Amino acid sequence: MTSAITASEIRAALNKHADPRQASILRRFFKTGPGEYGEGDIFIGVKVPQTRSVARAFRSAPLNAVKELLKSPIHEERLLALLLLVEQYDRGDEEQRSTIFNAYIRRTKCINNWDLVDLSAPQIVGRHLEARERSVLVRLSTSKSLWERRIGIMATFWFIKKGDFADAFMISEILLKDSHDLIHKAVGWMLRETGKRNITAEEEFLKKYYKDMPRTMLRYAIERFPEKKRQAYLKGMV
Repeated sequence: MTSAITASEIRAALNKHADPRQASILRRFFKTGPGEYGEGDIFIGVKVPQTRSVARAFRSAPLNAVKELLKSPIHEERLLALLLLVEQYDRGDEEQRSTIFNAYIRRTKCINNWDLVDLSAPQIVGRHLEARERSVLVRLSTSKSLWERRIGIMATFWFIKKGDFADAFMISEILLKDSHDLIHKAVGWMLRETGKRNITAEEEFLKKYYKDMPRTMLRYAIERFPEKKRQAYLKGMV
């Protein structure tokens, strides 16, 4: 692929996989109805493996074309743009990686559903901040934007996989009182992932905060615990 590739060409390749029946399923799955978290999002019915295939074919697309796709009202086009950014970040040099990270952070309004966040925040935000100052995570996690808050906690997945849990615990504490179920699930998930690697560290956090956690957050965090211990947490008897 060359720099002559345009967003229109990439979009055309993606549209070849469009399926109206699948689009209907995705609209329901991603809660696009009035008052739901994905209200008004548009789907054309492309499955994730097909989107990944298009991303591989256009992995060398110029950044301007990718940014144009990221502004699209079509969900799958935004997902494709993010998969391309992840791919290009992985292969880029330090200057390219900084450019991609900054482009991502400036366009968080376009990263507006949980799949878009989860498939990109660890690999771009988390990875970029691994050896850098991380205060941007606090800004994201205290944002009024649901999706920025989810980016904040999901970025810590990169650190968790490296055995670095401090930021996951810090952001989890910030989000303990969050009102949204999608944040409860994300925080619980990251706590569970921490526990897979260091159960003692997870339980130290849980014993301090579990009685204050939303029920969904706690259930996700203790999902892999032995049943007796899980019930003890749920009953407030730890």
